[in-house]
Amino acid sequence: MHDEQALRRALVRQTKLGADQIGKAVVRRRSIDARGSRPVFRLRVEVFPSGEDPEAEAPLMDDYREVQDAPIVAIVGCGPAGMFAALEMLELGLRPIIIERGKDVQARRRSLRAIQQFGEVDPNSNYCFGEGGAGTYSDGKLYTRSLKRGNYLKALRTLVEHGAQSEILIDAHPHIGSNKLPKVVANMRESILRHGGEIRFGHRMTGLEKTADGKNLAALIITDERGSTYRLAAEAFVLATGHSARDVYALLHEEGIRMEAKPFALGVRIEHPQPLIDKIQYGQEKREDNLPASSYKLVTQVKDRGVFSFCMCPGGLVVPAATAPGEIVVNGMSLSRRDSPYANSGTVVAVELEDLAPFRDHGIFAGLAFQRSVEQAMFGAGDGSQAAPAARLTDFVRGKVSRNLPETSYIPGLFPAPLHELLPAGIYRRLQRGVEDFGRKMRGYFTEEANVIGTESRTSSPVRIPRDRKTYQHPDFPTLYPCGEGAGFAGGILSAAMDGQNVARAIAAKVLA
Repeated sequence: MHDEQALRRALVRQTKLGADQIGKAVVRRRSIDARGSRPVFRLRVEVFPSGEDPEAEAPLMDDYREVQDAPIVAIVGCGPAGMFAALEMLELGLRPIIIERGKDVQARRRSLRAIQQFGEVDPNSNYCFGEGGAGTYSDGKLYTRSLKRGNYLKALRTLVEHGAQSEILIDAHPHIGSNKLPKVVANMRESILRHGGEIRFGHRMTGLEKTADGKNLAALIITDERGSTYRLAAEAFVLATGHSARDVYALLHEEGIRMEAKPFALGVRIEHPQPLIDKIQYGQEKREDNLPASSYKLVTQVKDRGVFSFCMCPGGLVVPAATAPGEIVVNGMSLSRRDSPYANSGTVVAVELEDLAPFRDHGIFAGLAFQRSVEQAMFGAGDGSQAAPAARLTDFVRGKVSRNLPETSYIPGLFPAPLHELLPAGIYRRLQRGVEDFGRKMRGYFTEEANVIGTESRTSSPVRIPRDRKTYQHPDFPTLYPCGEGAGFAGGILSAAMDGQNVARAIAAKVLA
C-alpha cells in the first residue's frame, strides 16, 4: 500500500499547492516501472480541493431486483461468464437458473486434494470444473487487454462488493489470489440465490429439445447427481461451459448445433526460482520488502508462429489441471501474498488450423484431438499418477533428458522425460528457438535452475460456437447465446465476466422488449 502522508507531501511538491489547499487525494491507478536502474512506483492521482470530496458511488448491489417471478433464463456453467451474466440479470429483471456439473467452492476443495495428493481425477469437479470456473483455484488474475469489450470497471466493482480487496480497482495488474477468490465466488452465489435466482450443482446438460419446426431451442435436458433426468424450459439459454467441456461440444455436434474450429496455443509451463526472476527484473540481489514478487511477459516469432509467455504466476505454484483420467495437464496459480519461492508461466506456441492436418479426420474437432493426443502422451510417459514429465530448461533446449530436476512447487511431483519427443515436433522446435530468444531478451532466464513441465494445453478453446456480433444469438438458433471462453469469445476471468454481462443485456433487450 502507498503511504498517505508521503503521497500528500509528494502532491505538495508536484502541484506547488499548500498542504491546506489539498483535500482528498484518490489514487486511480498504480503500477511498478522496473525499466530503470531502480524500480519506481507510478501513481495516477485525482486531487480534490480542500473541503471537496469525490462523489461516492452507490453500490451496484442496490440495483439487484427480486426476480423470483421474472422470466427464466437458463445458464449452463457457473464460471465467470455464467455468474456475471446471472448478476447482470438481477439488475435487468430476469431470473437466472445456473446449471453447473461441478461442486460448490467448498466441496470442490476435496476434489482438488484428490488430484493433488492421490492422482484421482473427478471428471466433473477439478481445477477446471466447479463453481467459479477454472480461474477460482488457478490464480484469480484480473488483467485483460479486452477493455473495450464491456464494462471493465463494473466487473471489478462487482468483485470488490462481494469481498475482493479494493486495490484491484487501481492496480495495473489486479490479482485476488486462489485463497481469497473462493470466498468472493461464494458471496456472488449468495447474491444470486437471495434475489430469487438458482444454482444447481452436480447437474449436467445431457440433451437439447428443439421447437417443433427444429429452428430453435425450447428446453435443455438435465441429468442431476443421482442420475435422474428432467426438462428445463426457459426464455433463453446461455452456454457458458468453459474451454474444457469436451463432452458439451460433442453433444452440440450430435444435435446439429453449428460450430467451427479456431486457432489456440499449446506448450509447456516453465518454473524458475522467484528470487532469480526478482534479481533479473529489479536488478537487486534481494528484493526490497515493499516490492511484490516480480513477473515477466515475453513474446517472439518463430517460423511464422507466435511463441509467448502466458498466465505468468509470480510467487506461485504449478497445479494439475486434467479433466479426465489418462491425461496430464498443468496450470499455474498464486495465493494473494504471492509468497511461494517459485515463479511459473505457461510458454506456448500458436497453433493455426493448417497445423492440424494430421487430425483432419476429426473435422471441427481436430484441435481437440490434437490437445488430447499430447495430454495422453504426457500421461503415458509416467507411472499412471499425476506426476508430470519435465526437463531442466537447458536440457530441454538441447534435446536431452535431464539426469535430475530442480525443486518444484508441483505437489504430484516431476520426473525426467524426453519432452523433445513427447511434444509434437513443430511445437518443440518453435519452443526451443523461442526460449533461446527469451534468454537473449531477459538475461538470466535461460538457466538450468528452471523446470520445463508438460503440458500447458488449455490456454483457450480450439472450438468456437458462432454468434451474431450485435444480438449475441447463435445464427441458427435465436434462443441460444454462446458465451465466454468455451464459446471462443473470452480469454480470462475479466473478459469472460464482461462477455457474460453483454450477453445478459442482449437477452433482456429481446425477452423484455
